[in-house]
Amino acid sequence: MSGRNIFLLTALPPLGELGSAPPLALDELLEHVAEAPGPREILESLYLGRDLLEREAFLAGEREEPSGVVLSASQVKNEAPLPDFLVPEPEEDRAERRVSEDALWEAYFFHLRDTARRRSSAFLEGWVGVEVALRNALASARAKAFGFEPSDYVVAVELEDREVDTSGVVSEWRQAHDPLGALKILDQFRWSWLSEHEGWFTFGDDEIAAYGARLMLVDRWHRLAQGASQPIGEEDPGPAL
Repeated sequence: MSGRNIFLLTALPPLGELGSAPPLALDELLEHVAEAPGPREILESLYLGRDLLEREAFLAGEREEPSGVVLSASQVKNEAPLPDFLVPEPEEDRAERRVSEDALWEAYFFHLRDTARRRSSAFLEGWVGVEVALRNALASARAKAFGFEPSDYVVAVELEDREVDTSGVVSEWRQAHDPLGALKILDQFRWSWLSEHEGWFTFGDDEIAAYGARLMLVDRWHRLAQGASQPIGEEDPGPAL
């Protein structure tokens, strides 16, 4: 147990539910843990995924002024290169991708896994396992619905948490009446997972990481409530039509 983590956690404001106003910004949380290398690296790896969604939304014309927490404004707008670890060499990409961005997301998920192992973060390793399982389950369901081969649209299969049951959330997602409702179903699934894995009162790095993941979801839904465009890729992964 880290005495410093006790201070960091007790100094954090409480979080509300999805849709409530975040008590601090994501970059403010990063500043709060600036002197704690473990929590900061874990949070930066989480928020990088958020920034990649912003980048996709901008490139798809869904976001006029995207914001980055970890990436620079130029990187989010695709005006500057992404970090090298997100850009695999052509020979390292195992097969031609049906969706070109899939190689980027696979590289990102492996980056999460590597960060989790480097920082001995059971939380982050669990998070990436669930995220990959959920993403691939949704991509497979959509591919099947349109008569495509599901294996062409999944990524980082070896990182999936095979024990997590995604059938219920996929079923609910299929029945959603609009993209926003579909995204809410996915984020409620994530919220429930966080409730079971937040390491409450352990005062370890993973408890800070879980707080940061919750803050990321609260921030997303607050921005959506304020009329911001929805990040691409969350409610509708898989082959584009």
